[in-house]
Amino acid sequence: MGRIAVLDQQTIDKIAAGEVVERPASVVKELVENAVDAEATQVTVEIREGGIGYIRITDNGSGMEKEDIPLAFLRHSTSKIRSVEDLAGVTSLGFRGEALSSICAVSMVELITKTRTELLGSRCCLEGGVQKSLEETGAPDGTTLIIRNLFYNTPARKKFLKTEMTEAAAVHELMTHLALSHPEISFKVIINGQMKLQTAGNGSLKDVIYHIYGRDIAMRLLSVEREEGPLKISGFIGKPEISRGNRNYENYFVNGRYVKSRVIAKGIEDGYKTFMMQHRYPFVCLNIRMDGTMLDVNVHPTKMELRFSSQNLVYNTIQSVIKETLAGKELIPEVTIGKETKSSERKPVLQPQTSDPGAGRSSHGLTQKTSEPVPEPPAPPEQDLAWFMAEMRKRVEERHRQEQQVLKEDNGYQAGREPKPSKPQSEPEQLTLFDGKLLAKEAVIRHEIIGQLFDTYWLVQYQDKLYIIDQHAAHEKVLYERLMKDLRERTFQSQLLSPPIVLNLSMQEDQLFLKYRQNFIDMGFEIEEFGERSYAVRAVPSHLSGIAEQGILMELLDSLSEITANVSSDSLLDKVASMSCKAAVKGNHRMSAMEAKALIAELLTLENPYNCPHGRPTIISMTKYELEKKFKRIV
Repeated sequence: MGRIAVLDQQTIDKIAAGEVVERPASVVKELVENAVDAEATQVTVEIREGGIGYIRITDNGSGMEKEDIPLAFLRHSTSKIRSVEDLAGVTSLGFRGEALSSICAVSMVELITKTRTELLGSRCCLEGGVQKSLEETGAPDGTTLIIRNLFYNTPARKKFLKTEMTEAAAVHELMTHLALSHPEISFKVIINGQMKLQTAGNGSLKDVIYHIYGRDIAMRLLSVEREEGPLKISGFIGKPEISRGNRNYENYFVNGRYVKSRVIAKGIEDGYKTFMMQHRYPFVCLNIRMDGTMLDVNVHPTKMELRFSSQNLVYNTIQSVIKETLAGKELIPEVTIGKETKSSERKPVLQPQTSDPGAGRSSHGLTQKTSEPVPEPPAPPEQDLAWFMAEMRKRVEERHRQEQQVLKEDNGYQAGREPKPSKPQSEPEQLTLFDGKLLAKEAVIRHEIIGQLFDTYWLVQYQDKLYIIDQHAAHEKVLYERLMKDLRERTFQSQLLSPPIVLNLSMQEDQLFLKYRQNFIDMGFEIEEFGERSYAVRAVPSHLSGIAEQGILMELLDSLSEITANVSSDSLLDKVASMSCKAAVKGNHRMSAMEAKALIAELLTLENPYNCPHGRPTIISMTKYELEKKFKRIV
């Protein structure tokens, strides 16, 4: 008797459902993506009992015709593709044709749909994949799907679901991703009768970010816009100060689809490198558009994973656009003292009733003002005003002197000589006397170094702010950038060691050293063989003489084992950066004011002077306004 049997269709559908429908959020994902593909501009998601007992999804999309309804619930029936060749250029969110058949195989489904050209809609009911009824009914344009009793006929699957609160949270997180990837669609999410998410659908991504993440994050965003070859990247990235301890705030979408990609994640995090502390992750919301032929989304049934035909292009473009966006911005975090309520967390202010009888009156005769009062900035100090007027007089006098000089030169030409070519008239320069940038070159002359605090921090006054510079972090950054510059320009210098440092290596360590030996030489190390698996370090880079210790060099060598791919000299320097602190000026070290000025002057030359190689801030600031609040000069 044969042991191999062909499974019946119902069993096949239940097995297939296990690949697509893992939890209520899986159902919502598939159905909302179908609504997006149907060109809906409004989508409402309502769930109860975490989506296990009830899911209702309503959209105003194109709807389905009555004769297509029975086909829609069959496996591998789809309107998105017709042949395998279509997979190469698929742009819709769904295309497998498995969603509806998988969902109806493990639940009770009610479908109400109507196209814009029909007078009446259709209503279809199914249980466990079996159609129970199909009839005409009155309905608005679009589609409504109601899913009841998920996994009612597969109790083993239902047993592995989380609590109702956890499943509801998964649905909410899914909908935030869909709202971020489609700001042109108005989404509503109702959980147990309460509105949990609502977006306007006006196409503004920043508005969606505000509604989901709040004002604090929305105020600390940098716009990104880049088109490079077949790639187009747009969206927002957060300033490094709003970093998180996990990757939950890394949102990126490829052709409108929320995905997870190690290539994209590495490009994002490497772009933030040195702008952010280690083991911290940024906030990003990036839309990446590319030709469908460049990627394969048909990797996993949930379509959360994808493959790129040109991973290097994707990585390099993302990494460079983020680094370039952050570079050139003054990213000095501003700190406040005490535990006062943040502006975004202030409660509504109740004010006495106005003369307008209908202006938001409450039952207590008070009006509720929800807009936050903005404090007036303090008046500029008199010395700033005096300096400003003196600077303006100097500029006027200088301009007059230049005009007189030009006139004198023109009158001095003798007859017969060629007329002096006129200089192209330039646009008037923008006055930037109060741009507030501490590290702008024109601001250096106005720095006032107050002194050193705790033999570690330098206090600098500039305009109406107090800046606090960590001498160790600043010096560490300067050393790292010197080394990087020397490597790029091949101008490094070596410092001889007497006596040399002898390293005795194990077989594994020896193989590791031989692999990266040329990289060490490129940086200015001089290393000679000194016996079997022994090496004499005779010179180190002059900027990093502080690492000339056997233990530190062995630690550097050990850290290279974490690098699995082919390493470049720049990648090796990332490891050396963690060692550069050994050579940097430490805290609790008294520097002279001249040394501090030289350190600040060198910071001016760096592309990113605001963070040390590990991402720690080198500079923080505090406003005069904040100090005056603490001393009750401003109430």
